[in-house]
Amino acid sequence: MILWENGPSSVRDVHSQLSETRDVFYTTTLKTMQVMLTKGLLNRDTTERAHIYAPTVAKSDVERSLLNGLRTSMFRGSTASLVISALGHDRPTHQELEEIKALIYKIEGNGDN
Repeated sequence: MILWENGPSSVRDVHSQLSETRDVFYTTTLKTMQVMLTKGLLNRDTTERAHIYAPTVAKSDVERSLLNGLRTSMFRGSTASLVISALGHDRPTHQELEEIKALIYKIEGNGDN
C-alpha cells in the first residue's frame, strides 16, 4: 500500500520502504509491481531514467479485492471466520474495539451513518 500512501514512486523507493519492515529482494519488488502494472492496478511513467509507478485504482478497491480473495480462499467465504481469526491473533486497541463496535452498530441498522 506504499504507493497509495506515498504517491507515485520508483521501484527503488518502494523497495527501500518495504525493506524497513521485512526481508524482500529488489527483484521481488520489481516483479510484483510489474504484475500490478499488467493487471491495471498501476501505471508507469517511463519519461525519466527511473520509471515512476502510480496507482490507477483506489486503495479501498484493492483492499476489498484482497480481503475478498483471502476470505474466499482461506476462510471458505466466511466473513465471521476471517474476523474472528484476525481478532484472535492480535489484541485490538481500545480505539480499534470502539471502531469495530461502531461498525457493527451501523451494519445492524442502528446507526445514522
